Amino acid sequence: MTDRTGPGAGASPTGAGLVRRRRRRWVQYSALGVAVVVLGAVGVGLVAYEKLSRNITADEEAAAELARYEKERPTALVRDAQNILLIGSDSRSGDGNKAYGRDSGTERSDTTILLHLSANRSSATAVSLPRDLMVDVPSCRRPDGTRTRPMFAMFNSAFEVGGSACTIRTVEKLTNIRVDHHVVVDFHGFKDMVDAVDGVEVCLKEPIDDKAAKLKLPAGKVVLDGEQALGYVRARKSIGDGSDTDRMERQQRFLGALVNKVQSNDVLLNPARLYPMLDAATSSLTTDPDLASLRGLYDLVRGMRNIPTERVQFLTVPRTSYVYNANRDQLVKPAADKLFALLRADAPVAVAKDLPTDSASGHDSAFDYEEESHGNGKSTGKRPDAPTSAPTFRGNTAAEDACG
Repeated sequence: MTDRTGPGAGASPTGAGLVRRRRRRWVQYSALGVAVVVLGAVGVGLVAYEKLSRNITADEEAAAELARYEKERPTALVRDAQNILLIGSDSRSGDGNKAYGRDSGTERSDTTILLHLSANRSSATAVSLPRDLMVDVPSCRRPDGTRTRPMFAMFNSAFEVGGSACTIRTVEKLTNIRVDHHVVVDFHGFKDMVDAVDGVEVCLKEPIDDKAAKLKLPAGKVVLDGEQALGYVRARKSIGDGSDTDRMERQQRFLGALVNKVQSNDVLLNPARLYPMLDAATSSLTTDPDLASLRGLYDLVRGMRNIPTERVQFLTVPRTSYVYNANRDQLVKPAADKLFALLRADAPVAVAKDLPTDSASGHDSAFDYEEESHGNGKSTGKRPDAPTSAPTFRGNTAAEDACG
């Protein structure tokens, strides 16, 4: 059974640190979007710069918990490559969040994305991790100082019992990828960011009328405000096939549209729009101490403005229904292991909307290819039939037009 003990301060999700500054940033789900905006901060002046920098909350307790387990954490293989864990909290506590349900005093990671930035900043790959994925969760610190026992449970329970530190350790054990930074944001923060850029355009194949998500939209091109965008990325019952996988793909397409909006000149070069964007972004951030300043964010992403939108990629980790419970997920092997190995080595990854499906397993057959090897036995990571191509996974890029 999963330990349902509620989380607490700092490294735990409902702590004062996270509650205070978790006010907004599902948007940094596209850390790239917000990150690119940080580059324009010089235009808002020194006073504004200091104010924006103070907005960010440092997750000091998570840092202390991770330091405790430093020896067991993966090592980084490629200098300058960065992996940022973006956590969307489903907390109902805090500013404006009670409208989305009863505050039970606990929360889980409603959405989690592992964002990989290549060492040369030529690409950014965002990998969604299903909240219902069955994983090994290590022993984690509860808010009262006691520790949980290691357990096999849904992925999002890691955040519930041990906050961001527990989630990071769970991801590292699952992927063998070192998490360099993390960002936590809640419902309210996500809305603020979308409103700060005057909405984001999406394309709907069919009208949406979802009472649970409080969302009613016509078919075709629609510009979503913050409240509508939140309903759109969270809805499950009335859009698509109702699965969490379908919802994650919708979130990825929305984030691609958000990246395009943030990178557009009418935002970055317009101080009247830039400052509200920066204020919304930074006010919503709870991050590791190294990112908890405008300078920290700038140092991380200063080269990201040169990433072409076709190299900003979104995908979901290869998954399938859990063998013992169709309402849960498990990784598809060896596809997931291959993806994690490529990201850890900062090797190229490609995405495509449609891939052949292995009818026996139900997963994308494009993962199944023999690797070439040099005489030294080291893999080139290339397909024999396409020596210049990178391994391809199902996903999309920020350059794709959902209405095209």
